[in-house]
Amino acid sequence: LVRAATVVFLRQGYRRSQMADVAAELGVAKGTLYLYVESKEALFEQALLYADRAAPIPLPRSLPMPTPRPGSTLRRVKQRVARESALPALAVALARRKASDSRAEAESIVRELVRLLASHRVAIKLFDSCAPDFPELAALWFSAGRGGVVALLEQYIRKRIAARQFASVKDPALAARLVLELVAYWAVHRHWDPAPNAAVVSDELAEAAAIEFVSRALHGDLP
Repeated sequence: LVRAATVVFLRQGYRRSQMADVAAELGVAKGTLYLYVESKEALFEQALLYADRAAPIPLPRSLPMPTPRPGSTLRRVKQRVARESALPALAVALARRKASDSRAEAESIVRELVRLLASHRVAIKLFDSCAPDFPELAALWFSAGRGGVVALLEQYIRKRIAARQFASVKDPALAARLVLELVAYWAVHRHWDPAPNAAVVSDELAEAAAIEFVSRALHGDLP
């Protein structure tokens, strides 16, 4: 049910999605859904929390799952972002004044970022698709989520430029944003790109290409 709802929310956004659409996607009568969830709001919260989960979703104590209380979805999503957005390789690099091997360090950071975003690609796409209908959730994602990563990357780039290990750039903040957007496309958005062959590229090749390109760009190796 959660997976079917996720498909519908991604395709139509939150406001345009109806319980009837989810029932059609799942292949059951609309009334069947209400045996499991009270409302579209309850279903959307479950999609945000468990969209990328490979293991079975924890069973609720009772059914149907109730409509979330005001602020509940925001609070639970905030907890998920805080719990699952760690970038330890980047944190370690920021604690160093200078890297012993800046290429290996940069590659490990990009690899970590690619894998983090890929592991949450459905939730990230849900945020993007439904942000216009949830300003508070959008603000959380764009500040604590994406904005937080950009700020850390900017700090890292500035630090390695100061140590003369990265090529100088006019705007480190913009460079950090470019790094994140490139990684986000290949880790997340290409899977929904309607262009032929965009999603056919293997995860391994996409990761390797992103790592090589960003590392070379930061070191000034690109023509």
